[in-house]
Amino acid sequence: MYETIRYEVREHVAWLILQRPDKLNAFTEQMNKEIVSALKQAAGDEMVRSVVITGEGRAFCSGEDLAGVTEELDHGEVLRTRYAPMMKALHHFEKPVIAAVNGVAAGAGMSLALACDFRLASEKASFIEAFIHVGLVPDAGNLYYLPRLIGHAKALELAVLGEKVSAQTAYELGLVTAVIPESEWETEVQRFAAKLAQMPTKAIGLIKRLLRESGSCSFVEYLEKEAYGQRIAGLTEDHREGVRAFFEKRPAVFKGK
Repeated sequence: MYETIRYEVREHVAWLILQRPDKLNAFTEQMNKEIVSALKQAAGDEMVRSVVITGEGRAFCSGEDLAGVTEELDHGEVLRTRYAPMMKALHHFEKPVIAAVNGVAAGAGMSLALACDFRLASEKASFIEAFIHVGLVPDAGNLYYLPRLIGHAKALELAVLGEKVSAQTAYELGLVTAVIPESEWETEVQRFAAKLAQMPTKAIGLIKRLLRESGSCSFVEYLEKEAYGQRIAGLTEDHREGVRAFFEKRPAVFKGK
């Protein structure tokens, strides 16, 4: 079905694996479109309750494939037509998404990782704001997410200096959720994804939406959004199961409904 990615569903987890290892999983127009399609597929599948995005081989994603870049290229148009749809699909995706950063995440590949809800980094992973090295600005939503994760000053430092950031430094900056030893990589990513897949999925989606909207409205407006979101959460089967489990003194078994 896909040519540049592999899409699999295992135990309520959708795995979206970038598959251009010989090019360090660099983006092409087709890959941009296939990621959008895969996210739509995962969003519409009730069996999917969390998503992992990772790369085949030794890289997560090295950003745009520069083989397709010419002097006549309109970079703004590329962003509008190719990257904006992909980043919007990810930004508004209401199930939890994990970036399993198995190697280098550079340029727009770093942007992809930043847009995910959680970033698990292999001890061999690294992050590079590579744009400055070719005279460009960070794109694909990069500077929207980066200062929200690590603050304005550090975001400016990474974007302007363009230096490689190790997995451990990224963890210390608050850029990643955890650093995982290579020997435990696959097991720990699966465990983390499975944990999210067993949680109340609709409540997670509402949490994501409220966090997303909290920075663009007044406090009074936010309280109304909060009340609306809580009403929706209160009507879910998972809420009723959580209350029953509390009174029955047992672990809740959530179904994502």
